[in-house]
Amino acid sequence: MNKTELIDQIAASADISKAAAGRALDAAVDAIKDALKNGDSVSLIGFGTFYVGERAARTGRNPRTGKTLTIKAAKSPKFRAGKGLKDAVN
Repeated sequence: MNKTELIDQIAASADISKAAAGRALDAAVDAIKDALKNGDSVSLIGFGTFYVGERAARTGRNPRTGKTLTIKAAKSPKFRAGKGLKDAVN
């Protein structure tokens, strides 16, 4: 399912226009991005939790040259599925 199909599904489920569903989806995604950017997590009971994970600095190897290089520490967005979502999938 892509974004357009998701908007269509939201519009049909909530009995709203596709334009309103698109704005609502964009607002929800922006709110999640802003919370993660500020270091917060977003918990949706029954669905899951979005949070920021930390990756430590490490050494890697360039596969073409074999030269060792340093990979910087990084933050990455992560998602942990909640019980309701796990039960729905299984």
